[in-house]
Amino acid sequence: MNGLGGLNKSPNGVVLGLVQLQLPVVTNRDQLAAQTQRICDLVGKARRNMAGLDMVIFPEYALHGLSMDTNPDIMCRMDGPEVAAFRQACVENRVWGCFSIMEYNPRGNPFNSGLIIDDQGRLRLYYRKLHPWIPVEPWEPGDLGIPVCDGPRGSKIALIICHDGMFPEMAREAAYKGAEIMIRTAGYTAPIRHAWKITNQANAFCNLMVTASVCMCGSDGTFDSMGEGMVCDFDGTVIAEGGGRPDEIVTCEVRPDLVREARANWGVENNIYQFGHRGYVAVKGGARDCPYTYMHDLVAGRYSLPWEADVVHTDGTACGFPVPEREYSPEPEEVRKYG
Repeated sequence: MNGLGGLNKSPNGVVLGLVQLQLPVVTNRDQLAAQTQRICDLVGKARRNMAGLDMVIFPEYALHGLSMDTNPDIMCRMDGPEVAAFRQACVENRVWGCFSIMEYNPRGNPFNSGLIIDDQGRLRLYYRKLHPWIPVEPWEPGDLGIPVCDGPRGSKIALIICHDGMFPEMAREAAYKGAEIMIRTAGYTAPIRHAWKITNQANAFCNLMVTASVCMCGSDGTFDSMGEGMVCDFDGTVIAEGGGRPDEIVTCEVRPDLVREARANWGVENNIYQFGHRGYVAVKGGARDCPYTYMHDLVAGRYSLPWEADVVHTDGTACGFPVPEREYSPEPEEVRKYG
């Protein structure tokens, strides 16, 4: 039940609009400016299309396309004209927006970043993709964790990007930090279709959380993106789904209040709670240890698979990128730009 895509909005509903944006070609500053304006125009289209819309969500690569071009001349900055235009579009149309930029990084490769801006033009969430789609993507691994922000109408929202959603730990972290709605933006192409659907559903069910996910759409003459925006309710059911039509805006009403109700009242399959309270029928409060070897090893810096020595792709050379020479080090907190 989603109020006919938001046409019949309930007092507790949050109406989302997922834009299956036509895949662009952006190779220079003029094309970047034109695509920025196109996105802003579509913010207005989304608002006119749905009077009760609370948030419009654009996919990963909405601004830069799928070229993987790291040319500094077309990279964005948080204080640059592209982000300023997105802020203004949200103000003019009285709507929240979720946007994608490839962010200039003076210390190395660009970041693949996502922003949530409220209807007053304020930056509410700033995220850098933790898991670039290697070996295809050249982006610097994110260093901001998985932030959660207050969203429209009292909701709690997290944002992850594309390949991030293939790691169940990402959705679990978002839920653990309070997210009731997890947005997943992507540039995926058709071979990922099945994995896209099952992970969006599993991420919702395993965490009693709404997932709202959308890809780029159409062809740029080289790549074909699949669109297929989808919203999954907290029990894993698909409550809205788009197809492969470029620029279609898939709308859906979601109910964060019912997420909160389920998290408080479910017994069977309240997995996000039961994960940290194993066997509470047998022992008071349940077992609250960490029996997972990979978690201990990751924290200790010794994560290693039994088949680690046999892994073939450990850099980007298969996709034409040079072998990196830098070791990973997070950007110092004092030099981060939050807008």
